Amino acid sequence: MDWLFTREVVIGLAILGAVPSVAVSFLQSRLSVQRARQINFAGYGLMGASMLLFIVIGFRS
Repeated sequence: MDWLFTREVVIGLAILGAVPSVAVSFLQSRLSVQRARQINFAGYGLMGASMLLFIVIGFRS
């Protein structure tokens, strides 16, 4: 479980969250409003998980 609290995982989650959020802004004309909102919500969820892990890592050290 310690692998979850590594720097690489936190950065990876942030990148995995940013990519869909940026892609939605470019593909918004091709996607339905509901699908774009779902993808954007998933991206922000991954970025939020990254921020939460960053905070937990700070408290653990």
